[in-house]
Amino acid sequence: MRRSQMRRKRRRRSMFRRGLLLTVSLAVAAGIMYGAFLIYIRAAGPPGLDVPSASVFLDRNGNPIGDRHSGERRYPASLNEISPFLQDAFVAVEDKDFRKHNGFDYSRIAAAVLKDVKAFRKVEGASTITQQYARNLFLTHQKSWSRKINEAVYARRIETFYDKDTILEGYLNTVYFGHGMYGAEAASRFYFGKDADELTLSEATLLAAVPKGPSVYSPVDHPDAAKKRQKIILDAMVRQGYVTRDQADHAVAERISLKNSEWDGAEKAAPYFLDEVWREAEKILKSEGRSINEGGWTIKTTLDPQHQKVAEAAAARWLPDNDLQFGFVSVEPSTGRVTSMIGGRDYSLSPYNRVTQAERQSGSAMKPVLYAAALEEGFNPLTFLKSEPTVFTYDDGRQTYEPQNVNGKFAGRPISLAQALAISDNIYAVKTLEEIGYKPFKDMAARLGISGNFTDAPATALGTAEVTLYEMTGAYNRIAAGGIRVEPTTIVSITDASGEEVYRQKEETDKRVMDQEDAYILTEMMTGMFDPVFSDYAPATGLSLRPRQTRPYAAKSGTTLSDQYLIGFSPVLTAGIWAGFDEGRQLSENSDKMAAKKMWIDFMEDVHAGTTPEAFRKPEGVTGVIVDVETGGLAVDGCGKQRLVYMKERDVPKKLCTDPALRLDRSSDTKDGAPVRLFPFSFFE
Repeated sequence: MRRSQMRRKRRRRSMFRRGLLLTVSLAVAAGIMYGAFLIYIRAAGPPGLDVPSASVFLDRNGNPIGDRHSGERRYPASLNEISPFLQDAFVAVEDKDFRKHNGFDYSRIAAAVLKDVKAFRKVEGASTITQQYARNLFLTHQKSWSRKINEAVYARRIETFYDKDTILEGYLNTVYFGHGMYGAEAASRFYFGKDADELTLSEATLLAAVPKGPSVYSPVDHPDAAKKRQKIILDAMVRQGYVTRDQADHAVAERISLKNSEWDGAEKAAPYFLDEVWREAEKILKSEGRSINEGGWTIKTTLDPQHQKVAEAAAARWLPDNDLQFGFVSVEPSTGRVTSMIGGRDYSLSPYNRVTQAERQSGSAMKPVLYAAALEEGFNPLTFLKSEPTVFTYDDGRQTYEPQNVNGKFAGRPISLAQALAISDNIYAVKTLEEIGYKPFKDMAARLGISGNFTDAPATALGTAEVTLYEMTGAYNRIAAGGIRVEPTTIVSITDASGEEVYRQKEETDKRVMDQEDAYILTEMMTGMFDPVFSDYAPATGLSLRPRQTRPYAAKSGTTLSDQYLIGFSPVLTAGIWAGFDEGRQLSENSDKMAAKKMWIDFMEDVHAGTTPEAFRKPEGVTGVIVDVETGGLAVDGCGKQRLVYMKERDVPKKLCTDPALRLDRSSDTKDGAPVRLFPFSFFE
């Protein structure tokens, strides 16, 4: 009996020793593993917390007009930019011991493990805010043990290297709130139309209800479920002392107005313009050694929302009900800032930007560029060339070209540069190109910002080179700026996610691409397209717009079989428009041909409404004289077509319009088969 008892005692002692040894071994192993785990955590270092954030576009007044994101719309916000109500709501309902633990809530984990073991599958989570943050950053939402292990590793790394405020801030910037909104700031703007730091207790707790199940608790789609979840959150906040019962009851009863429909509308503002902003920002940031893919940019643009609305209204008013397309852009001469842009009639059907991407023939809209070069080469507004049927030879005599005017008519006598521009005489333009040569013309085009492929052929004078509307409007804008090299831009400044300004538009320098006096003289000649005094065998090209005109504009139209251009400017704004069909088919209907002109004049008049008309500022060295349009002499009684013309002081005529010598010169024919170039100095004293 005693032997049996002793054997049992020895077995028990042996089992105890083995059990103790096993326990100690397991404890030592666990300690070693935990130590190794901590060593790994330290060796691995802090995990990166960067997440892709949406970039925000602001108009020139600083108001949001849209955003750009890569799948997740997110606006970074610091903790002090997020309502304390929202912070407390998440801690109360998701992780009440957040400030105490080191990344894990062991009691919740034990309870969750027990339920999982009983069910033989992963059925319940016990994730702390840190674990959820780790999952949002690095993992998927699949319920599996492997994911939980990885989640634990990342959570501990985060807790080891970052403080609680940083973790909570990051968590609130990564939580998904449904409807494509990630983070508190994006969600607050979407649901309530306000920044996250402005949320009330009621709004904050309703917002905190969504992440539990965005497809179930969205207040937009499931308001009743969202309210029930909100009450659970408020009850938790009361239990933990964040709010009083009275505050919670008041928050539940408060009626909240959702603003998500307004957000949807704001997204669609000036989409063609915003695409161009993004392209320009990408180039700017690359030059600054940054990548636009970082995200989180705040880009203050040059968009004037009123100009954009006026342009859109003009297009809606005059676009015919067919497939006619158009591009429109407006720019400030003093700064180069683009104030409005429309790249087509429907962005959702075609994001192709017909302002910046489409290359089309500009037609006679190219003539001011040609005449800018001519002024530099010695022409002036009273330089006369004969408008008559002319055959031009080129390519060493191997080819010929016989241009026509739009109506098939010719003056049959010499006309001045000022008149040729006003009525868009094609013979005068080609003769001018022949006189000055191709190189000065190409050089001037390049200086004005046009990169078209200009061939050495007479027709080049009539705008056969394919160019973009953006380039052409930019060229006119440099003329409007008095010959200063003003670069068109859509961006005022760019700020990164940390609030550091990485780019700001520089003030325009005084780098000159054109003589100031020539720019002014050309500008005043370009006002002639609206003046009936220049009408001759053909009317001035802008007469149809004159009834709507209330102030001076310098402009030029351009026409081809398939394109309509009109580009022009006031002293404070340049605007250009192109209209045509994408496939280049011929414009046949009058409504198609007139759409561009009507949109242009409506825009210019409406954006200038309520302002005092301004004259173009005349520089020193230029003087205005009243001349007879037909002879170029100083106007007196008896000369019918009188007009104020500006020119350099050295070019002011000395003879009166009644002088017989002037009329004889103006009736001169060709000499030896070549056009006679009648400069004022050849017959002025």
